[in-house]
Amino acid sequence: MKSLSKKIIALLVFTSVLITNQSCVKDLKDVVSNDQISANIYKDPANYKAVLAKIYGGLALSGQQGPAGKPDITGIDEGFGQYLRAYWQHQELTTDEAVIAWNDRTVKDFHNHAWTSSDVFIAAMYYRIFYQISSCNEFIRESSDAKLSERGITVPEVKAFRAEARFLRALSYYHALDLFGNVPFVTDLDNVGAFLPKQSNKADLFKYIESELLAIDGDLVAARANEYARADKAAAWMLLAKLYLNAEVYISTPKYTEAATYAKKVLDAGYTLEPSYKNLFLRDNDKSKEIIFPIAFDGKKTQTWGGMTYLVHAPVGGSMKPADFGINGGWGGLRSTKGLVQLFETSDNRALFHTDGQKLEIADIGVFTDGYAVAKYKNVDQAGVKGSDSSGDHVDNDFPMFRLADAILIYAEAVERGGTGDKALALTKVNELRTRAGVAAFTTYTKDDILNERGRELFWEGHRRTDLIRYGKFISGYNWPWKGGVKDGKDIDKKYAIFPIPLADKTANPNLVQNDGY
Repeated sequence: MKSLSKKIIALLVFTSVLITNQSCVKDLKDVVSNDQISANIYKDPANYKAVLAKIYGGLALSGQQGPAGKPDITGIDEGFGQYLRAYWQHQELTTDEAVIAWNDRTVKDFHNHAWTSSDVFIAAMYYRIFYQISSCNEFIRESSDAKLSERGITVPEVKAFRAEARFLRALSYYHALDLFGNVPFVTDLDNVGAFLPKQSNKADLFKYIESELLAIDGDLVAARANEYARADKAAAWMLLAKLYLNAEVYISTPKYTEAATYAKKVLDAGYTLEPSYKNLFLRDNDKSKEIIFPIAFDGKKTQTWGGMTYLVHAPVGGSMKPADFGINGGWGGLRSTKGLVQLFETSDNRALFHTDGQKLEIADIGVFTDGYAVAKYKNVDQAGVKGSDSSGDHVDNDFPMFRLADAILIYAEAVERGGTGDKALALTKVNELRTRAGVAAFTTYTKDDILNERGRELFWEGHRRTDLIRYGKFISGYNWPWKGGVKDGKDIDKKYAIFPIPLADKTANPNLVQNDGY
């Protein structure tokens, strides 16, 4: 994470100083709001961008200090409770793409599909989402036209800042919808102060996310015209495309034409595929013209034990050399299962696995050398130069939350599922991915071909659980090693297609109804 994003990071550090009195969660049954931010901050026009930067930082950081010491949420190790790390574990450890060797609390319950409503990792994700939503609500409330008028502030950029905050709120509500379904619902229109929010249903939450993303289109900066690592129109189009692609799961109504429409808008926005696949995941991936919306990290200025620090360190162990990854040591935790490995053809250059000393079969998840290791994320640049943190602890890699390849595959799938679009164009675009990967082009493709291509192209990027659920293969019909806690895998209870509302929040708020089965 370099270039323009450094401006955002500098502002983020400045804002952390401004917001030293921000309330923190005392334990995991409390939700943070930004009520205690001094109104004086919003009297200075120069502070609006700084506060916006702090909201972006909510996706990357775990607290007010970094890498630990003043956490946003407590009751769990600060690194465990970081947004990206928590989201990644929900999306990947529950699938064929990743297992973890460690015995930290209940982390292995993700791959074993044995979690409960008391799971601390699930609670951390839930409260992290609502911490982020609360931060967005506060900024949106304080940057309204009425508030600006009261303060005599006329800063044209604030309208775009507010649209970005609404995008970030929609992103977190999308994660809430996808992971938890029916969740508490709070916006900037609700009164500030302690109250028990009502529970939204999936249909209403879907409509809200959709309406927000459509409403801000006119206020967001044009695609590729914003500062690096800030949302623009294309980021909103990508989120709409993903929302529509999964509409049949969320609201039992297919919206594949809409998914194709918004994916096509991204395809037409001027992004280009990175010539070398592996370069997308190095520390200088901010140079890529393929990444649409990243979570930005800097080894000196955004230090956390979650985020990309986790995704670079945790997969390194066994015979792997930490220096090759630009770090001071591996954590020996994350690997893949053969379910992922066997998706790849021999010549596919996306198969970024370390096999020396590693077994394909996993006899014991707790043994790092059982299962192929993944060498996808490296804290070195294209010239092999390691990251900016001389200690080797923290990394400069940015996480590619949205990138062009995903838009291509969304378009191809949506058209194949009956959405209005050009299947010949979709085939051409998918084959551009396959050509980059060094494998033979498709002459045609099926829906399942696209699922497998998503597995190859987007593995370990936080998509797999959602994809398998959309394809009806998460609960039954496809088993992978140790699915359900069984060596060869087994079908699991349908309740695991969604996570439970944390027991503490369910107990504290009588308005909440628990998800079925929990």
